[in-house]
Amino acid sequence: MRTTRRDFLRALGQTTAGLAATRLGGIRAWGAELRSTALPNFILILADDLGWGDLPCYGNKIAQTPNLDRLASEGLRFTNFYVNGPVCSPSRVGFMTGRFPSSLAIHSHYATPELNTQRGMPQALDPNVATLADTLKPAGYVTGHFGKWHMGDIVPREYGFDEYRVVAGGGTQAWNREGDFWRRSSELVVDAALQFIEEHRAEPFFVNVWTLHPHAPLDPSEEQMDLYKRFNNGRATGKFTTPFAVFYGTVTEMDRQIGRLLAKLDELGIADNTIVLFSSDNGPEDIHLTETAHSGVGSPGPFRGRKRSLYEGGVRTPLIVRWSGQISGNAVDRTTVLSGVDFLPSLCRIVGVSIPKGLPLDGEELSDAFMGRPRQRTRPLMWERRFRVLGDPLNMSPLMAIRDGKWKLLMNPDLSRVELYDVPDDPLEVDNLADRNPRVVRRLSEKLLEWHATLPTSPIEKNAGALAYPWP
Repeated sequence: MRTTRRDFLRALGQTTAGLAATRLGGIRAWGAELRSTALPNFILILADDLGWGDLPCYGNKIAQTPNLDRLASEGLRFTNFYVNGPVCSPSRVGFMTGRFPSSLAIHSHYATPELNTQRGMPQALDPNVATLADTLKPAGYVTGHFGKWHMGDIVPREYGFDEYRVVAGGGTQAWNREGDFWRRSSELVVDAALQFIEEHRAEPFFVNVWTLHPHAPLDPSEEQMDLYKRFNNGRATGKFTTPFAVFYGTVTEMDRQIGRLLAKLDELGIADNTIVLFSSDNGPEDIHLTETAHSGVGSPGPFRGRKRSLYEGGVRTPLIVRWSGQISGNAVDRTTVLSGVDFLPSLCRIVGVSIPKGLPLDGEELSDAFMGRPRQRTRPLMWERRFRVLGDPLNMSPLMAIRDGKWKLLMNPDLSRVELYDVPDDPLEVDNLADRNPRVVRRLSEKLLEWHATLPTSPIEKNAGALAYPWP
């Protein structure tokens, strides 16, 4: 029997009835008494099209992001963090619902109603699907969403958010996107989030701060690009503005605004009781797309694949978690395979919120990893992309993938392509081990095809999953 939103909220209210007493006595989680005597706040900062390798704390040698570097030095970095879709909308749905987005028929980014229908997608995430905001509210959290939405045209209120101001779906656009909007978008998003935090600093809050940067179009000012003007010398004229200055000028501006957010937590005295999480919705854009070329200089780090691809560079992104006093600073987790769908069960576990039985979740409860104790995941991660991967042929992955333990299998449903990689040993995914490990291929392909058979029916674009270069 399907669990409706009303059923979910009723069950959740019953399971959290005793939470207030727990809150007054101090939160007990993972069998240990935490120092805090109040529920921690959550801030989820999500960049747009920022690659795994675009931050200095992940090895970048060009970008200047002192505030995110500070966040990393005071918190925990994950090197094996995955989003659940290689483009905007599916990835965001995974964070909010704990569900693989393909199971909800969300296979690509939300576009026009006609294109959504053509792709076999609903016009929005089903509002009956429980979200992380829904789950936290009965425990006393006030919830907010500011910035990019991109989960359809239904307002965030229907998904458990008390206050919101959005771009890209979610009802009427709240910002006028003319003039210098794209240049100032991170500033405007953080302004709205700061107002929310000021107003609700005395109560536990969960707030999404989802920037539009560094997604195209990019329009940084000369001042914002100033740190990168060395790239603009041009051997002949000195008048050439490179994509590096445009892209990383935008990244640094996003970082500056995140710095304002972190400073406000310090000013209000709530930094130690606020869990700050930072990630990106998918890998960097492909430079071969002419209309997004300035965003295409973003870095996937050492990985093959970019946005739209199921290779590592398309779905592996940074994740930084800071909870001062609870998580050791300057720590790196190279063991745990963590994912966006793990947020809902794990963050709820951290604050003692029980998940109603029967709620379908694809994520795994990995709160101990979020708190700095690495562990092996037990549930596989699965992806599907029913559309072409644009750009460089090297990034054109098969249309399905599964990560289980050290193995990652990519394949098409008709077995036209089958690729198996030992990810820890071969993170670049260049040594296909499928022929040498038939038992592993059989085991993982059976899991992947069984999952594929459960997904809502929708069209598969011609050449999806193919290496489709237009040979002469």
